Amino acid sequence: MPLTEEQKEIKKQYAGYKRKVTELAGQMHDIVEDTIWSDYTKLAGLSTQIEEAMKPVLEMKAQYDFLK
Repeated sequence: MPLTEEQKEIKKQYAGYKRKVTELAGQMHDIVEDTIWSDYTKLAGLSTQIEEAMKPVLEMKAQYDFLK
């Protein structure tokens, strides 16, 4: 069944939230891979940011079956 316009907008918003999480995870990955010895203090903050950024992703996924 094709998505409605409203569902398409929700899916677009969901993708934006997921993109933010992925970008933050990429920053964490870069630190772990390249600069752990100098930037390890940034990991806790990034972890908190990732946790906060995941909240709308999980909420939307729980609310809308078509995102599963």
